[in-house]
Amino acid sequence: MSVRQRATWLAASTAAVVCAADQAVKVLVRGQLEVGEVHDLPGPLAVVSVRNDGVAFGAFAGAGLLLVAVVALALTALLVTFWKTADRPGVWLATGAILGGAVGNVIDRVAFGAVTDYLKVSRWPAFNIADVAIVLGAIGLVWLMERDAPEQPEPEV
Repeated sequence: MSVRQRATWLAASTAAVVCAADQAVKVLVRGQLEVGEVHDLPGPLAVVSVRNDGVAFGAFAGAGLLLVAVVALALTALLVTFWKTADRPGVWLATGAILGGAVGNVIDRVAFGAVTDYLKVSRWPAFNIADVAIVLGAIGLVWLMERDAPEQPEPEV
């Protein structure tokens, strides 16, 4: 198995695990909590039931087809970037996390018209495992790309 094939397999496996975990928790939340219901946990964390028709933190709510187009474009860019950099260590993990989170949220949009969010920390808007995977994956991907980027010469002034 080539490095690219192994990285692709690991990214797909990571995406499947992230998506499955996210969807499993969303099924529990939709089955056990009414929309708007809140259960406080110790500290700043709460379990909630919220429907979000926007993207992260409710941005672009009601954007509809524009939102679908932006997500499709972003996922295409992610896959192209992955294909070009699959041989770099760790890129599979970041890509798999982003892809799994995005698919988890797309499943909700298609099936329910909105994403089920269920975690709330203090004053932050509600979010879910998919959102966490997307954010951590994006941070990781940027870090990996910057860490391994060739040094650029300083511009002459």
